[in-house]
Amino acid sequence: MNVTEIINYNGYPAEEYNVITDDGYIITIQRIPHGRQISYSSDPKPVFLVQHGLLASSSNWVANLPNESFGFILADKGFDVWLGNVRGNTYGLHHVNLSVDSDAFWDFSWDEMAKHELPTMVNFILKKTGQPSLYYAGHSQGSLMAFAELSRNQDLAKKIKAVFALGPVAYLGHMKSPLKYLADFLPELEDIFKIFGLRDFLPSNAILRWLATYLCEPDDTRVFCSSVIFIIDGFDVPQLNMTRLPVYISHTPAGTSVKNIVHYSQMYKSKNFQMFDYGSPEKNKEHYGNATVPKYNASAINVPVALYWGGNDWLADPDDVKILMQKLTNKWYDKYIEVWEHLDFIWGLDAAPLVYDDIIKKIIQIEDGS
Repeated sequence: MNVTEIINYNGYPAEEYNVITDDGYIITIQRIPHGRQISYSSDPKPVFLVQHGLLASSSNWVANLPNESFGFILADKGFDVWLGNVRGNTYGLHHVNLSVDSDAFWDFSWDEMAKHELPTMVNFILKKTGQPSLYYAGHSQGSLMAFAELSRNQDLAKKIKAVFALGPVAYLGHMKSPLKYLADFLPELEDIFKIFGLRDFLPSNAILRWLATYLCEPDDTRVFCSSVIFIIDGFDVPQLNMTRLPVYISHTPAGTSVKNIVHYSQMYKSKNFQMFDYGSPEKNKEHYGNATVPKYNASAINVPVALYWGGNDWLADPDDVKILMQKLTNKWYDKYIEVWEHLDFIWGLDAAPLVYDDIIKKIIQIEDGS
C-alpha cells in the first residue's frame, strides 16, 4: 500500500496533493485532516507538518499501529496533519521538464530540499488550510532541512510556530554511521560519481519488496532485516517491533541521490554545518560566487526549537547535538534518551509515551500561552 492507502486502511481520512517546487520537482504529500473519532469541522485545527529523514518517506509516520504512529496520534489529538516528502524518494520522482532517468534530475542534495521543498510545502499547506502558521517536526534530515532554511529565510520563520527536531542533524563530525567512510574518497568526487552513478542511491524497488515478503516474515530471518535497517543509524533492538519489519522494509529505503549521500560524508570530514562542496575553489566559485563553501548559521534561527536526542545515535551523535545546542540561540527545550538510537524516534516501541506525548504537551503549553 502507498501512504494514502495505509491511512485509509487504518480508518482515517486521507488526502493527497502534488506540489511543485520553484525548480520544477513534483512532490506528493499526504494529509490526515482529522482523527478517527473526530468528525469533520470547519473550525480550524492546529496545523502540523511532519518531515521524514534520510532515505525515508512520509510512510515513517504511519508505519506502526495507530496508537504508536505519530501521524495518527496527532490526528486523534485534534491536529490537521500533513506528511511531507522530498525529491528523489518514492513520492518525489517527477519533474515538469526533467526525466527521472537523467543525471540532471538527480543533481541535488539536502541543500535543495531545504531551499525548495520546505518553503513550497509550508506555503501550500497554509494556503490550503487558511492558517497563518504551523508546527513542524523533522526527523534526521527533516530537522536538517529546517535548520538550514530557517537560518536564512525569515519569511518562512514567521510561518512556523515551533520546530521539534527528532534525532537532530546539523553537525556530523562525530557520527559513527558507515556513511563516514565515504569521506575518504571525497577528494575524488568525480570518481565516486563514476563508481556509484550520479543518480539514485538505494531506491525502494522490487528487490526490497521481495525482501519484505521472503526475508522479514519468517521469525528466524528477521534479525537480518534489522541489520539492514540499522546499519546506517545505530542499533537498539529492544525498541524494535519485529512484527512490523515487513512494513518498514517495504517502504524504506525510499531513495535519494548519490550527491546527497556524499554531502553527508563531506559534513563528517569538514565538521561544519555547510552547503555542498563541489571539490575545488573553481567549481565552488561557479556555484556560489566564492571559492569557499558557504556555511549555515544555526545561531540565526529565531524559531523556538525543541530537541529530542539519543545517546546511541550513530547519525545524530550526542557530541554533535551538543555543538548544535551551543549554537542555537532560541533552544526552547531538549530531551535526552540515553539508550536510544536514530530510528527509535520514528519506530521505537516507546516513541509515543516518551516523545510524541511530550511534544503534544509542549504544544498545549504554547497554545495556552504558558
